Amino acid sequence: MARKRRKPMAEINVVPYIDVMMVLLVIFMISTPLLTQGVKVELPQANETESLDPKPSETVIVKVDEQGQYHLTIGTGKEKPVNRDELVEQIKNKLLDKPKLSVLVAGDKDVRYLFVMDVLALLSQAGIPNVGLMTKAIEDNQAI
Repeated sequence: MARKRRKPMAEINVVPYIDVMMVLLVIFMISTPLLTQGVKVELPQANETESLDPKPSETVIVKVDEQGQYHLTIGTGKEKPVNRDELVEQIKNKLLDKPKLSVLVAGDKDVRYLFVMDVLALLSQAGIPNVGLMTKAIEDNQAI
């Protein structure tokens, strides 16, 4: 009797690979939201930048200097230095009067990013719904 020769099989079974990919996809979908931490900040659009013209009586400005010290200006009042606890307390008190209070954060150009993030975290802790970052307009003759 003659035996038939078998041809070599050139197919790859991809079903186990698909199963593994699906498991990894589910793991990443579940773990990604847990890794995200930070402060929600609404950034302005780059193409349509317009300067804000808030009413001076409703403006709250938190300034951060190079040393990480905070200075608070509420409305048309004087700028006064505050510590972390005072900042949160005064912002919460102002928030009771105006629930949709917006706060502007102004940082020195040489201030460490850590200090600005700390202010944003404190404002989030105080319950501020809207936070803006103050900038100075770039002059036309200045190179970027």
